[in-house]
Amino acid sequence: MRLEDYWGVGPKTAALLREELGETRAIEAIESVDSRTLAEAGLPRGRATRILRRAAGGEGLDLLATRDSRAVYRDLVARIEAFAVTDGAADRIRVLTPLANREAIADRLTETMTAVDSWRALDDDTREAVLAAFEARGDGEVDAAETALALLDAGVSEGVFAPLADLDRAALADATRALRALGRGGDGEGGRVARGADDELDRLRDALGRAEDMRADAESVLSAVREEARDAGEFRGVLRRHVVREADVDDAVVSEALPADATAADTFVTESLRALVDTLRARADEREREVRQDLETDLDAGRETVDAAVDTVDDVALSVSLARFAVAFDLTEPELVTGGTTLAVEGARNLDLAAADAAVRPVDYGLGPHTLAIGAPADDRVAVLTGANSGGKTTLLETLAGVALLAHMGLPVPAERAQVSVVDRLVFHRRHASFNAGVLESTLRSVVPPVTEAGRTLLLVDEFEAITEPGSAADLLHGLLTLAVERGALGVFVTHLAGDLEPLPTAARTDGIFAEGLTTDLDLEVDYQPRFGALGRSTPEFIVSRLVAEASDPVERQGFETLAAAVGQQAVQRTLADAEWSEE
Repeated sequence: MRLEDYWGVGPKTAALLREELGETRAIEAIESVDSRTLAEAGLPRGRATRILRRAAGGEGLDLLATRDSRAVYRDLVARIEAFAVTDGAADRIRVLTPLANREAIADRLTETMTAVDSWRALDDDTREAVLAAFEARGDGEVDAAETALALLDAGVSEGVFAPLADLDRAALADATRALRALGRGGDGEGGRVARGADDELDRLRDALGRAEDMRADAESVLSAVREEARDAGEFRGVLRRHVVREADVDDAVVSEALPADATAADTFVTESLRALVDTLRARADEREREVRQDLETDLDAGRETVDAAVDTVDDVALSVSLARFAVAFDLTEPELVTGGTTLAVEGARNLDLAAADAAVRPVDYGLGPHTLAIGAPADDRVAVLTGANSGGKTTLLETLAGVALLAHMGLPVPAERAQVSVVDRLVFHRRHASFNAGVLESTLRSVVPPVTEAGRTLLLVDEFEAITEPGSAADLLHGLLTLAVERGALGVFVTHLAGDLEPLPTAARTDGIFAEGLTTDLDLEVDYQPRFGALGRSTPEFIVSRLVAEASDPVERQGFETLAAAVGQQAVQRTLADAEWSEE
């Protein structure tokens, strides 16, 4: 297989990767989903991510049938990535894709829930120790080995952490020390054995350094010895004691370095220091060879354990990252159902609202055959969702899209319970405030073909009428409803044109979200839980009531009162009275 055979790798990208990595290493990076290697080779991170997503889960990406579906997916991945405990885990999260079959989804879901249960079982102190172990990690194998040791020290060895317990801790510790000492963890200098690996080697190197400093300033040594020596007969002994003291080396080593023959004082000092430096360097080199040999032996003995630690830490880092995300948002395991197309949730929450610390009101909703006690008919596959502006209809669509995508990625979902069947395509269409033939055509081209293809489709369409004339929109929307029913799709269509869609096709229903009044602050009070089989009301009288109450200018107020007469003066007065009564 050549580089050009991978999705997204054109001639320029292939040439770059061949020049920087070589064909074989570049292919290995793609096959192992190694975005860091590709990025370090000069490939933009975004492009590397797209290539690796296709390489890792190209078939699953077909689920994302529209631009808005892909946007929801990217937002979810970014939100999960924020909980990554290492850069490597973040790289792997970025290439997590929806999965194409139920077995793969179930396998990843089982792995993820094991991680979630393991993380939930830890106390706060242990969690902090685990995070600290990951925070100290760099990019090399020695960093992974040290992280494994730190995790073992934290006492985690069950559930998702169980593979750590299989590591030979003693061999790993010795091999890790060897890696650091041999300069393979970033601390070695010029391929030499790093400081701290052996006390005797460090002592010899320190003595050598002091001796070299003395040799470089032999005149100062000569001057100091002359001041202390009372005559030539004492010169040799004073020099020996001075060097022993200043270089901090054994007397025997210095004595061996002193010339046997008497020479001029300056020559005697120079030759003595040169010989001492040569002796200490030889001893340091010999000691380094001995230490290196021992370290290489330890590393060879622990090589298999180090390799296992690298893989284990990478896997645990990803699992812990996913678990932190799930626990942070109190996600639960969805039930993957067969025997029909289903999407049903109980107590579902919107992740965007939860992440923003906004008030989140859980909702129940269901399409297709399900067994949740949520009141939604189990026979209807398509629903028309109606109701008040700012009533949460779009938020509900986004919530359903998030639940469906997370479930297809093999991850837990933001709901107390969820039943989800595997679909082939998610057609999510947000409301776009554009009104021209081009937008209509592009929308139809993105929405209709996925429904007509073989397989299962989930449609989530928000205010389709916003892109064309109201009359035509009702006809087109009714056609989409009919197409969805005929093709056995699941679908939720948010619209204000429900009255123009009657009669609905069989297996379709109308659901409604109702505004119930105004709060004491004149905010719209909405029951966000849809009522199944009911036509929601936009209740403009509540909005007009608020405008009348808040108008301070008499002329402005008169204008809003004219609108109040149009929507029903009595209804407006009732909502105002209700707000005033509530305030009392």
